[in-house]
Amino acid sequence: MSYNASLYQKIILDHNRSPRNFGKLEQATHRCSGNNPLCGDSITVELILKGTIVTDICFESSSCAISKASASLMTETLKGKSLEEINLISTTFHKMFQQKIDPDVEEARLGDLISLENIKGTSSRIKCATLAWKTFHEALEAHQNATTEDEK
Repeated sequence: MSYNASLYQKIILDHNRSPRNFGKLEQATHRCSGNNPLCGDSITVELILKGTIVTDICFESSSCAISKASASLMTETLKGKSLEEINLISTTFHKMFQQKIDPDVEEARLGDLISLENIKGTSSRIKCATLAWKTFHEALEAHQNATTEDEK
């Protein structure tokens, strides 16, 4: 893998300290709030969907470093992408935690999201990393709330 554990840690810490796309999106076409009762994370994801393209996406959260960094990385990755591209990225991201991908092969698709790979050994931290994604997908389905409570 071209990244090392030290760089992974720096990426996560940077996105936690200075999250990208953090704040409200006044003209949002889709919005959902999510929570992870195990950790106490809460997040709201707002996006603008024009046709099949996510033209803008923001989030607000009160969450742990992993959850906030994952949301920040997610918004950077998904902005400007089509729903088809997003589904490929999202599927690959979730498979990463199930050890069903070769990170070296999928690194191009995941970009800096690969920095979250090291948490795959702890299921409670995986819920932190996937909360923003679950909330994003629930927003697309026009749901108002999402939770990780039912995930294993």
